[in-house]
Amino acid sequence: MTDDDWYDDSDCRKAAQRAERVTRWGWTAIASVVGLLAMVLLGVVVLLLVVVFGIGYLYVN
Repeated sequence: MTDDDWYDDSDCRKAAQRAERVTRWGWTAIASVVGLLAMVLLGVVVLLLVVVFGIGYLYVN
């Protein structure tokens, strides 16, 4: 055992790197899900607008 063993923080650095990778992956997953939900919501709004304008067109004619 040497006097420098107390200064070995390689395990801490490895754990921090793993945590950063997992955090990046987590934020990517969150952003993907939010983007997908936003697209679905936009699609529903467009579909509802088409239905409303279609009903309005049929009602006027």
